Amino acid sequence: MAKKKDTIYICKDCGNEYPAWQGRCNYCGAWNTIVEQKVQAVPAEDSRRRVTSGARPLRLREVGAHNSDRMRSGVGELDRVLGGGIVPGSLILISGEPGIGKSTLIIQSANYVAHNYGTVLYASGEESEEQVKLRADRVCRGAGGAAEQDGIAETLLIFPETNIESILDACDNVKPAFLIVDSIQTMYSTEVDSIAGSISQIRACSNLLMTYAKTNNVPVFIVAHVTKSGDLAGPKTIEHMVDCVLNFVGERDGDLRILRSFKNRFGTTEEIGAFRMGPDGMTEVRDISGSLLENPDAREEGSVVSAIYEGSRPVFFEVQALVAPANVGFARRTSVGIDNNRLNMILAVLEKKAGISLLNHDVYVNVVGGMRPDSPAADLAVALAIFSSYRERTSPHKVVALGEVGLTGNLRAVRNADKIAAEAARLGYDTVILPTKNAALRVSGVRVVGADNLTDALKAFCG
Repeated sequence: MAKKKDTIYICKDCGNEYPAWQGRCNYCGAWNTIVEQKVQAVPAEDSRRRVTSGARPLRLREVGAHNSDRMRSGVGELDRVLGGGIVPGSLILISGEPGIGKSTLIIQSANYVAHNYGTVLYASGEESEEQVKLRADRVCRGAGGAAEQDGIAETLLIFPETNIESILDACDNVKPAFLIVDSIQTMYSTEVDSIAGSISQIRACSNLLMTYAKTNNVPVFIVAHVTKSGDLAGPKTIEHMVDCVLNFVGERDGDLRILRSFKNRFGTTEEIGAFRMGPDGMTEVRDISGSLLENPDAREEGSVVSAIYEGSRPVFFEVQALVAPANVGFARRTSVGIDNNRLNMILAVLEKKAGISLLNHDVYVNVVGGMRPDSPAADLAVALAIFSSYRERTSPHKVVALGEVGLTGNLRAVRNADKIAAEAARLGYDTVILPTKNAALRVSGVRVVGADNLTDALKAFCG
């Protein structure tokens, strides 16, 4: 049986509603502009709805832009990745391997928000209140902390709960300015008959949190687990529901952490943030290139420096390659930080266009520091590093190489080459090898060498 429909009357000129039909609009004064509209009666407690109040179609051109001031998180690198701060009413998902520092970064941000904006509710489904307090004591004690506040804020509340309805009831009571759920895989809803962490539970809990965030204009941080392959655990629909998807990466035995945005409805997805894990929590790293390049003056076999432009700054990193004779069987191709299919393509181009036969050699490529450059601008540095290790020779210059290697052996242009060249000069490099289309640069303190193809780049590298 179809549900009963209610009827309302709307002025098609100004959009105001009336309980009954009338000839003239009392608001805009227009005659014969009142039209009948059917409204489906929906229960107010229906959790599947995005908003709890009645809604109707509006003219898009008449919708006012809602420019809310962003909330500062107290962590500059986090604000950079988010596009300038936390947007009220946004749903932000942050993921990463266990122990990478997600909860540490969030507690630092929560303490700052609690000191400056109001009540923060931290719903912990994994850790007890004592465990969260121990971490907060370590990272929120003032000196060295991201918030730089004296101790834990009075308005920072902890709620060890896994039932999502109980958490939302607590939000109705305390009216938080910021809500943190750690983690979504531990939450469950009484409306879904399955265990916590199942696909249906994760989807239902995420939908309730999205409804709460949009209805109350409260930003919500959701912590999520990752699979063995590093992908976000749970249904893919969560990534479509949330406004931002952040991912923490880094070497387990290293202290450098990279925060990257895979989705951001309020900013760019090209920015990255760098942190260093220390005894006082996550410390911001302003100079990423300086952290990734431990010894910029060294010129070693199989080592070439490259760079990509991330958001608003260039990031330099070292590409290392080792070419060794294969002992038995097929030669191995192993890469860390570079896609293995991309490596195989570069090896094929080297053999076909540069005459370097690596059929009987193992090839290992590593991007130092845990960087995973998505841009093909690192192709040339990978090719030069492999050539350097195979020929057992280094460049007489301090070289930075960037360029995309095509299947024909030609080098394709890259973005923001002028800014990368200027940063290379600042870091003390004397030569930048670029595709010819990018070589029309005039940067003081650095020699810009253009190359049409991979063979020309190899000659320039050798001096």
